[in-house]
Amino acid sequence: MAQDQTNERVYVEPEQVVLYAVRDRKAYLSLNRPERLNAITHDMAAQIAAAVARANEDPSVHVIILQGAGRAFCSGYDLHHYAEDGVDTQPPVWDPIQDFQMMKSNTDNFFTLWRSLKPTIAKIHGYAVAGGSDIALSCDLVVMAEDAKIGYMPARVWGCPTTAMWVYRLGAEKAKRMLLTGDTIDGRKAADWGLVVDAVPAEDLDRTVEELADRIAGVPINQLAMQKMMVNQAYDNMGLHGTQILATLFDGITRHSPEGRWFRDFSAEHGFAEAVRWRDTGRWVPNGGGPVPTAEEVARDRTEGASPDMSGKEA
Repeated sequence: MAQDQTNERVYVEPEQVVLYAVRDRKAYLSLNRPERLNAITHDMAAQIAAAVARANEDPSVHVIILQGAGRAFCSGYDLHHYAEDGVDTQPPVWDPIQDFQMMKSNTDNFFTLWRSLKPTIAKIHGYAVAGGSDIALSCDLVVMAEDAKIGYMPARVWGCPTTAMWVYRLGAEKAKRMLLTGDTIDGRKAADWGLVVDAVPAEDLDRTVEELADRIAGVPINQLAMQKMMVNQAYDNMGLHGTQILATLFDGITRHSPEGRWFRDFSAEHGFAEAVRWRDTGRWVPNGGGPVPTAEEVARDRTEGASPDMSGKEA
C-alpha cells in the first residue's frame, strides 16, 4: 500500500512470491524469490497464510508441502530492504506496539502452518536461517538435506525468534546453545538433536518428502485434523502463545536497542552483507552501541578475520 501527497491510500497488487499447486492430494507452496534466496517480505508472510487457507478449503488436499525455489529454502528477512534501507525501523523514540503489530502479523501468518487443520511439511535445502527458520519450524514436520543449514544468527544482534519454536522443539539447553551463539547446524545434527524429523542426502530430499506426504495423504482429513489438534493443544497448554507474544516484543526491542541501531547504521553505511559478515563471524558488537567501524577497519577485518559461514546470505 502506498500513500500519495493528498493522503489518498493507493493499494498496489503485491508480487506473487508464494506459488501454489495441487497434485495427488498434496498442496505445494513454493517460496519464490530465488534471486534473493527467498528472503522474507511482508507480502511473502501474508501470501503464506493465504496459500495455507486455500489448501485448507480444498477438500482434495490432505497434506501441505512448503518448499523454496532456487538455491535455498529461505535466507530470512530481506536485509537489503529492512536493515540497509531501514524499512520499518522507527526513530529513536519508537512505538513498541506499532512494531509489535507489524511483527505479530508476520508471526501469525507463519504460524498458519502450525494452526492449519491439515498437516504441513517443510522441505529444507540450502538454508533455513533467521526468519526462514521461523517459517520452517512452524511446520508440523521438517525434512532437511544433510548439507542444509538451519540457525538463528540474529540472536547475536538484531533479532529474537518470534515463533519461539526452538525451545519447544529442542528443550531449554539446546535452544540456549543455538540462541546464545547464533550458530547454524547442518541437517545431520538437526536430526540427531530432534529439531527435524529426518535428514537425507540432498539427492534424496524430494523423494523422501514425497514418500512421507503420500503416506499422510492416505489418511482421512478428519483423522489428520484431530490428531494434529490434540498434539498442538499440549503445546498451547504449555503457554506457546504467551511465549510468542514475549518473543515478538523482544524482537522489536532487539532491533531498536542501542546495539540494534548500531547494526542498522553499519548496514546503512557499509551494506547489509558486511554487517552480517561482521556479526556472524563473531566480531565485537559494542554494548550500548557506539561508532560504526570505518571503511578502513572493515577492510582490515576482511583481510585478518575469519571467513563467514554464509556471508551476506542470511538475515
